[in-house]
Amino acid sequence: MTSPAVDPAPETHPAAPGLRTPAPAAPSAPARRITGAVWAALGIVYVVWGSTYLGIRIVVETLPPFLSGGARFVTAGLLLAAIVAWRQGPAALRVTRRELGSAALVGLLLILGGNGLVVLAETSIPSGLAALLVAAVPIWVVLLRTLLGDRPGAGAFGGVLLGFAGLGVLTVPGLSGDVKIGGVVLVLVAALLWSAGSVSSARLTLPANPFTASAYEMLAGGLAALGVGLVRGEHHGLDLGAVSGRSWAALAYLVVFGSLVAFTAYAWLLQTAPVSLAATYAYVNPVVAVLLGALVLDEALTWPILLGGAIVVGGVCLIVSTERRR
Repeated sequence: MTSPAVDPAPETHPAAPGLRTPAPAAPSAPARRITGAVWAALGIVYVVWGSTYLGIRIVVETLPPFLSGGARFVTAGLLLAAIVAWRQGPAALRVTRRELGSAALVGLLLILGGNGLVVLAETSIPSGLAALLVAAVPIWVVLLRTLLGDRPGAGAFGGVLLGFAGLGVLTVPGLSGDVKIGGVVLVLVAALLWSAGSVSSARLTLPANPFTASAYEMLAGGLAALGVGLVRGEHHGLDLGAVSGRSWAALAYLVVFGSLVAFTAYAWLLQTAPVSLAATYAYVNPVVAVLLGALVLDEALTWPILLGGAIVVGGVCLIVSTERRR
């Protein structure tokens, strides 16, 4: 799942694309130089995280949603934990019981709830539409922060209103019967759960090492997704020999590139590039997703998708630009 989120906390735990947008740097922070390596890393985040929706849509062509999603994150979590232990030593994986519980809760909200419901929804709606609906995550984050006592700026609330207008346009295909309204509702719930996970992660005691925290979040959410898949009976009649080669390839792509390569690139960007530049993925990813869906899967670019998507991205842009000035 690729979802931008605006959050007041500076640390990041991008177990999946766009877990949160970090807070602006302090006014006294020195300017960061924009090098060719920065643009390369930003390009990876733009393209890879934007392509995850296409990858999910291809995976669920022949693989069950929760079992495939769970397998993706359990595998990615184990690989990330192994990399942390290799590069920083096994001690880097040590956490307190409280930190482990917090990481597990965030993983359930983000991966089981947020990503899992998107994967399920993409069995019935186009990947581009799913990406545009998820792009509204900053809208929910602003509202949740307001309920918890934060005071986002007027520009953020303007972005919320604009975003809701775009969501209204994006639901037209479901209301008109062009796509299944159930899939649209699933993505909206997923975006709300993802936002709750993003906001909660800023208020919980998580492992100080963001790589360690993400590994435990992936494992907790992935194991829970596997459990849900078994309860739903997704394993009944599952013939791995009948799974298409492109579904296996897409799943491998999501594990290696979507959950590891882009994550590492984004974590590096947060330490190297201006925050305002790194945050631009929030409104580039959905555009990439829509274009790839149209080019690779021939998904229709209807007027509600184009207009509603443009309005939502505009609202996200307003929210992100307002937040990074505060």
